[in-house]
Amino acid sequence: MEEIKKMKFSVLTEKGHAEVRERNLPEMGPDDVLVKQLACNICTTDYGQWLGLREHQGYPMAGGHEESGIVMAIGEDVKDLKPGDHVAVAYDSCGKCEACRRGQESMCTGADYKNLSEDGYRGKFGFANYNVRQARTLVKMNPDLDPSEAAFLEPLATVCKGVDKLRLQPFETVVVIGAGTMGLVNAQAAKARNCRVIVTELMEKKIQTARAMGFEVVDVSAGDPVEQVKKLTDGKGVDAVIVAVGNTGANTQAVQMLKKVDGRVLLFAAGYPAPRIETDSNELHYRRIELIGTFGADMKDFFEAARLLNTGAVDMSKLVEPEKFPLDRIQDAFAAASVPGKYRVSVLLNE
Repeated sequence: MEEIKKMKFSVLTEKGHAEVRERNLPEMGPDDVLVKQLACNICTTDYGQWLGLREHQGYPMAGGHEESGIVMAIGEDVKDLKPGDHVAVAYDSCGKCEACRRGQESMCTGADYKNLSEDGYRGKFGFANYNVRQARTLVKMNPDLDPSEAAFLEPLATVCKGVDKLRLQPFETVVVIGAGTMGLVNAQAAKARNCRVIVTELMEKKIQTARAMGFEVVDVSAGDPVEQVKKLTDGKGVDAVIVAVGNTGANTQAVQMLKKVDGRVLLFAAGYPAPRIETDSNELHYRRIELIGTFGADMKDFFEAARLLNTGAVDMSKLVEPEKFPLDRIQDAFAAASVPGKYRVSVLLNE
């Protein structure tokens, strides 16, 4: 194999401008892996900065973190990966701090979360044709998976984290508020636990996608979603609600949709300005309601996400927009991803 010395990558230099540059590949250490990156999906964080909504992240930003690829070479101490393996990328972690040793890698205090490279770039170089990764951050994926679908490892892992915290049980009824990308990833994870899943949504495209995926859908434009959910549950309400949009109204609806006692609400999505929950503590007290927060994922969640993807227990094919973009058209890709109502726009990195 010809030695690969350079990497092409996308970088945001300022609001609204992404370009492709080239740099030397980092040197491989004994625990590192050279990955030929096949696809990286544009998440809300990525296009939010492109739109100028996340200026605090800084420039130049060589971002992207929902990627998959193929192992090309391994360091001498790498044991469980080999050239030709298909992989997707988990979070960086040091593996040595107290949080990592407790299995809470998302709380790692030893990893470089500033992601500042020696040549001044921020980010994880997700939108790059090749990269050198620590072996501990890579998870094996089914080679039959489309690379853009395998790239859902990270978002699905965050969903697995939340679903675990929500303690979903088979045959429970769950409402997912919002049929955007992460709403439908949550809905699929709940369905994989043999729950009855009801999705609420306002936008017609998303309603149709949710129905095509086999979910019961409440069209918010057709009437009060709380009343519609109550009607679908014979007036009883639901066991749990996953709030997948950052919105005060959605938070308030979630509490109102719950069964009389012992209902749970998972606050999956953030929102800016910060949403509120309009209820009183007495209602939480007497109805024994649980409000549960979730953010990020640990390695066990990444492995669970890989199991769901690799076995076909979840299907992300309808959550990838049909038009995919080569790396050289990264500016067009960001523009497409920023259109309201879009699902994941995927960048093909070696086309």
